[in-house]
Amino acid sequence: MRPLVLIVGRNLEETKGVRGEPFGAGRRYFHAIDRAGGVPIMLPPMPSLVDDIGRLMGRVDAVVLHGGGDIDPRRYGQEATTEQLYGVVHEHDEVEIAVVQAAIEQGVPMLAICRGMQVLNVAMGGTLVQDIGTEDHWKQWSSVEVVPGSRLAAALAAESVDRCHCVHHQALDRIADGLRVTARTADGIVHAVETTIDDAWVLATQWHPEDSAHSDANQQALFDALLHHA
Repeated sequence: MRPLVLIVGRNLEETKGVRGEPFGAGRRYFHAIDRAGGVPIMLPPMPSLVDDIGRLMGRVDAVVLHGGGDIDPRRYGQEATTEQLYGVVHEHDEVEIAVVQAAIEQGVPMLAICRGMQVLNVAMGGTLVQDIGTEDHWKQWSSVEVVPGSRLAAALAAESVDRCHCVHHQALDRIADGLRVTARTADGIVHAVETTIDDAWVLATQWHPEDSAHSDANQQALFDALLHHA
């Protein structure tokens, strides 16, 4: 059987073809995982399942954390300081932080994307810039410089990427212990981190590789690398 890749779903207000309020996640992540040779499965963001996540990690081969709304600043020891905060959902925070901690503890490979990178940093003890004060990274294509010799450089087989789709108004601030920065944009904003733990392949990007992975081999390569390590 192909490797199983866990994605944490989102609470959604409505959709068609189902009864009741739905859970869901964007199809682009699922398709990118499928192209890489994995089988995507979705965990609903139900806090009642948190105590089972440790055991669940033993049944999956990799994790993808995807984009979404902002993390509650109280999760990293702050109060809200900007009106730009949006989409804070307690259930999403609680379940995804638990998934990160369990995956790292058990050495499950993980690719964390956009909000996912921020969740990774917060779950490991880091903090966020609540608003970067510019729209230069909101639905914009950016070039990213990659640290040579990093896991990111190995996955991409490159030390720069020209077209990375960015959709974020927050950024990493204090980098958690156990993470190192592996890519930035020209304005200095952190756009990739990875763990310094030898036995855990954990890589995170602030941009959305799934948005162009269907036509850009560099972006698909991140999902391919995840499945390789799975």
